[in-house]
Parts: sequence; structure tokens; C-alpha cells
Amino acid sequence: MSGFTGLRVLALESRRAAELAKLISTYGGEAIVAPAMREVPLDSNSEALSFAESLLAGKYDIVIFLTGGGTRAVLSVAETKYRREDFVAALQRVKVVPRGPKPIAVLRELGVTPALTVPEPNTWRELLQSLDEAPKSSADFRLRGARIALQEYGVSNPELISSLTERGAIVTRVPVYRWALPENTSPLECAIQEIAAGSIDVIFFTTSVQVTHLFQVAAKMQLEELMRQGLRRAMVASIGPTTSEELQRNGIQPDLEPSHPKMGFLVKETADQAAALLAKKRNVGTALA
Repeated sequence: MSGFTGLRVLALESRRAAELAKLISTYGGEAIVAPAMREVPLDSNSEALSFAESLLAGKYDIVIFLTGGGTRAVLSVAETKYRREDFVAALQRVKVVPRGPKPIAVLRELGVTPALTVPEPNTWRELLQSLDEAPKSSADFRLRGARIALQEYGVSNPELISSLTERGAIVTRVPVYRWALPENTSPLECAIQEIAAGSIDVIFFTTSVQVTHLFQVAAKMQLEELMRQGLRRAMVASIGPTTSEELQRNGIQPDLEPSHPKMGFLVKETADQAAALLAKKRNVGTALA
């Protein structure tokens, strides 16, 4: 079986850190875990409560759910003031569009049938395309003049919001939670030092926020450029297009995106290609030097 064969593999995952570390070890890698983020509930749930109130009043035509965790969080907030069955009934009266399989699973538990299915890799671009390609004979999917509630996570997506607005939609943001740096950033700082020193062979990025936080901490440590050099020498594996775009914004071209945006595919396909790709990158680097 091909594998990492002793390569030092860095994971920046938080919630599924143990699972990812085990997968790395299974494929023969030395797993190094340095969480780059933590999930922090918003201090005020006023936007989510306002959304629930407006939904029950029939003020939305389309509700977009971007994440499974965010879908559950919206429900939890709504239940502090309204009965679950009333909230679910209100969702059933509008067009509900989940971005990917996780919010779909939550909605099915509630008995809410998605109006559209967004294809992989389930980014905002596929979401927008699905809305654009919805049956034109159905006035329900007309974006011009449509009142859309958009459940957000982590940070806002101005590109999605502006694209919907350009199509004539009236978009209401529904932020539910945000991402912060870990309370203890020491493991992340040590990982940055190792990247900068060229001691890391493979790096997994499973969300764009990890990229943002990694460069944020590196800048504070005045190691940003050295770390960037270390990243270019390592194999950088990205879970999907959104994360890859954030890497590219920071001057890093990812070496691999898995065939499916799932952790198991990410680790296996990276393990299959790591040795050959690293040899190629480092030989090129030596030749250029």
C-alpha cells in the first residue's frame, strides 16, 4: 500500500483532529496536530431570532443553509422563543436550499425537503449555479425580487451576497457563529516554526479559516515569508476550491484537491501522491538553487 512512509504530516483540524491524526498514522505518516481555530457562539443571537420571527411571519421566499452546524444552531436559537413545530412548518412553506450534505441531513431530520440539490464540491459557486439553473417556468425560483435569508458561518461571503444582489434578490444575513483562534496558540506557533524551518513534509487544510489564521499568527511572529517558503517546499493538500482560493490569495498554490471533498479521500489521495510529488518539488527546488 502506498503511503506517507514516515513523512511528517501537519493537520490544522480542531473538531476532528483525533480522526485525522489516526488516518495519517494509518497511512504511515507522523501526525502533527496544531488546531488553528475554535468555534465561538455569537454573544448575541439577535440576528437568528429576528430571522425566526420574520420566517414565521412569511417574510422570506428562499432560505439558504450553508452548514449543518449552522442549521442546528439556528433551530436551537429559534426554540428559545418559538415552538419547534411552528418553526419547521414555516420552513416547509418556503424554498429551502442547503449548500451540501450536512445541512441536508439536518433538514431531513426535521422533515424539511430541500428545494434544490447543490452538486459537489458544494461551494457558493455551485449553489449560485443551481439557483440560476432552477426551472425557469417556476416563479418560486425567480431571484429578482426574491427575499432570501442566508445562514452564514465563520465569516461572511461577500461574493455570494453580491452575486445574489446583482440578480435582484433582497438578501438578509443570518450569522450564527464565528471562528476564533484557539485559546492556546502554542501548538500552532510551534507548527509555524517547523514549517518555516522546512521540517514539515505535508500539510492538510480542511477549511479556509485555517489558512487565514495560520498566516495571521505567522505575521505576528514575523515568520510569514519564511513560512510561505516552507509551504512551497512541502506538499499542500486542500479539501476543496474555497480553501484553495484562500491559499492562492496568500501566494500558495495547493498541490492537491481530493476527488471528493471528504477527509478520507483527502488523506488517501495525498498519501498516494506525496512521495512522488515531494521528490519532484524538491528536485526542482535544488536545480533552481
